[in-house]
Amino acid sequence: MTHAPALVISLCLATSPAPAQDPAKTDPGKYIVILENARTRVLEFRDHPGDRTHAHRHPDSVLYALSDFARRLTFPDGRSMTRTFKKGDVVFLEGQIHVGENIGASDTHVILVEFKEPLPSLPPSPRTAPALP
Repeated sequence: MTHAPALVISLCLATSPAPAQDPAKTDPGKYIVILENARTRVLEFRDHPGDRTHAHRHPDSVLYALSDFARRLTFPDGRSMTRTFKKGDVVFLEGQIHVGENIGASDTHVILVEFKEPLPSLPPSPRTAPALP
């Protein structure tokens, strides 16, 4: 009896890319959960020049930069993007999976507010106010 099929399956599973995970689990030394409730999660992130994260995912988020920094984000399809931020920048980020790398000369320090659910739909606004009696 041969074990070759089981070995091939095991090797395929071992080399297949893992799904992107929660950054607080993939990089616990860099991401700290500072608040969480049913609708949002707030993360503090810090790293140093040359540091790189593991692949992870963020839902739609708001980033608040507490320092000036430069990062390279690499996406699952191989594309990469370089971003620079100034202390005080606030940006909305659509949900994404990436690996982040500090390519600047300064530490990264940010607060990320992640949204756990899509924005609720609002009722249509009335075009005219109702007539008063």
